[in-house]
Amino acid sequence: MSAIPAALDSKHPTGDRASGPAPAPRLKGLRNASWTVMALAVVVGAGAGVGSIVFRWCIQTFTRLLSGHSDYAASPGAANPHVPWLGPYFVLLAPVVGGLLYGPLVNRFAKEARGHGVPEVMLAVAQRGGRISPKVAVVKTLASALTIGSGGSVGREGPIVQIGSALGSTLGRLTGAAEGRMKLLVACGAAGGIAATFNAPLAGVFFAMELILGTFSAEAFGATVLASVTASVIGRAAFGDSAFLNLPGFHVGHLSQYALFALLGVVAAVVGVGFARFLYVIEDVCDRLWRGPEWLRPAIGGLALGLVLLALPQMYGVGYPVLQRATEGGYAAGFLLLLLAGKMLATSLTIGIGGSGGVFAPSLFIGAMLGSAYGIGVHHLLPGSAGAVGAYALVGMGAVFAGAARAPITAVVILFELTGEYSIILPLMLAVVLATAVSRLLSRDTVYTLKLRRRGIDLEGPVPGAPLGAQHVGTVMEPLPAPLPATTPLADAAGLLSRSGHGALPVIDGAGAYVGVVTARAVAEALAEQPDAAPATVGRLAEPPTAVTADQPLTQALHTLLAAAGGGVPVLDAERGSPVGWLSHQGALRAVHTTA
Repeated sequence: MSAIPAALDSKHPTGDRASGPAPAPRLKGLRNASWTVMALAVVVGAGAGVGSIVFRWCIQTFTRLLSGHSDYAASPGAANPHVPWLGPYFVLLAPVVGGLLYGPLVNRFAKEARGHGVPEVMLAVAQRGGRISPKVAVVKTLASALTIGSGGSVGREGPIVQIGSALGSTLGRLTGAAEGRMKLLVACGAAGGIAATFNAPLAGVFFAMELILGTFSAEAFGATVLASVTASVIGRAAFGDSAFLNLPGFHVGHLSQYALFALLGVVAAVVGVGFARFLYVIEDVCDRLWRGPEWLRPAIGGLALGLVLLALPQMYGVGYPVLQRATEGGYAAGFLLLLLAGKMLATSLTIGIGGSGGVFAPSLFIGAMLGSAYGIGVHHLLPGSAGAVGAYALVGMGAVFAGAARAPITAVVILFELTGEYSIILPLMLAVVLATAVSRLLSRDTVYTLKLRRRGIDLEGPVPGAPLGAQHVGTVMEPLPAPLPATTPLADAAGLLSRSGHGALPVIDGAGAYVGVVTARAVAEALAEQPDAAPATVGRLAEPPTAVTADQPLTQALHTLLAAAGGGVPVLDAERGSPVGWLSHQGALRAVHTTA
């Protein structure tokens, strides 16, 4: 997934297709100036911070109303003081009451508020110009708070990302921001929401760039940092400045522990991918079983969720108290594995029946249970060198999230910020990277993109009905420019590149085999850095770009083309790997007129 350059934003300068007079050039420039975007980022961050306060208050209010406790997971099995005669059996009815409230709300006003929210934001940025309905913020706040408060075993990060992103999109519409700026403001809302909710400003920034924008740039970093810092200041004023988990210090006492953490990363990847698959299997089962009106589905499905909560009341709500106790070694290994399986089922069922909530916190919960159980096991096997159980719980949290969401930078940063524990950073980085790599081998999709692909949406594919992207590369490629021999001196290559009309040319070796591409920029830099050196050749500078084949959809090749330094890339034969044509920006744009 890649952000569309600002140069292409002129197609819809206002970020909307609504008719009306175009803004004056000076006003348009002010709206999209860098300092204006930074100012808007601060406003979006402030809105996300306030939104997180309102959201947290709604969760606490509905939890107290429907369970009688500030967090029922902290006292599982207790009676509801509002209906003490029901004893612990009130959990059978709480999800039903919640479903009767949020089911009609979501079905009537904002169906996109159903589920875990992040995929909808990713889709809005990738294919809808960052446009998100403003009513999503209100509906998502109420629906997710009701879901969690009535026992739904989901997290609050997905909702607050969608809430903050809707605020950013709304502000972008009101100010007439161009499409690229609109997307950036959406990412600022996501960053601010994560930062304020979890007191994790850095994690908010990297979550927005790694998962929402899918790209890193100086402007995006600056804007999301401003939004994240603003939201964090507001969040800390309301919630305090303390780490999410209060844990004793950990340290790696033996080098052999790194091997144990590496193995945990591999296991966590399997669990993370399994969680993503199981989530949608349960959703499919719920879809097949339910034949009634959608607004009633959460209430009727709440009966099944209530049975799970009756058997495992620790699944009520987000479950942070249970997670905290697991990292402190408060449960036996067998019960930890039961909690792991129970969380998978409870979260999947909550989403499957139409609940609204995130999957980030459940993935942390699952990772903590897995890591704690793993730590207890290795401690029994290697009591002298295994180390503290809590360290494995922390690493498991980050590794399972990385395996499910495939966002390694976010996983490392957010675990550090949530715990304030730096001593575990090296094992955490090792396990997270391995979990991400193994996850890529096991599955093409993440827990977020799989939801979209099941609906026939490919974030890297063309938008349905788009004039550019549905064609194949072979239909728009140009003839291959004359390649340069690898032995061509740089001075000669500079002249050939200047006369070729291309910013890059293919390079072949002495046997005529394709070596890669040399760009005019690389040649110019080499000549500037070594003006008096012995004549160098282009073979030293040639690098093969990401392969583009003639039978590849144009929309996929565009990502490679946009990243190409020379403004063009060779088109390779899919079987032999030799260049057969050339793809340039001009050739891609000609496809619009060809199909018109």
